[in-house]
Amino acid sequence: MKLGEKISKLRLLEGTARGLGRELTQTEVSNGIRDEFGGRISQSYLSQIESGVRPHLTSTSRQLLARYFRVHPGYLVDDPEVHMPIKPRRERDDEVDLWLVEASEAFRHDPELSRALLAIAKHEQSRECLMLLGSLVENRLLIDRLVAQIAPPPAAKRRRRTTREEA
Repeated sequence: MKLGEKISKLRLLEGTARGLGRELTQTEVSNGIRDEFGGRISQSYLSQIESGVRPHLTSTSRQLLARYFRVHPGYLVDDPEVHMPIKPRRERDDEVDLWLVEASEAFRHDPELSRALLAIAKHEQSRECLMLLGSLVENRLLIDRLVAQIAPPPAAKRRRRTTREEA
């Protein structure tokens, strides 16, 4: 994926994450970087990057954009050209990311779930993240232990209440 495509995709994901239901404009990104970090990236510079007129970012611009979009600075470069048929995989990854963004919007009434779906969509290997999650879910004992760390199961809550009432 080219750098310009990545910036465009990040604007879509960030706009959705901020509850706008649309991609952020280049001007909104420029203003956000100025307001949030005191940095300066012009709308025209972003336009040149996204259109491919400017194929590379300056180090300062890369750092500001990485902070703004909460991605690793190394993500903000062109992916290497590989002479293998990888286009179907990229198309599939894009489909997965769009599906996750749509699901995040559908579950915006559940902010934690919505944020989790967007976090996976923003990951450069979102498909692999979902496959890993599927593998984890198959290990019931591991899932029970992880869930217990987040919140005790409802039965345990009820038991504690009963014990307190009896005391």
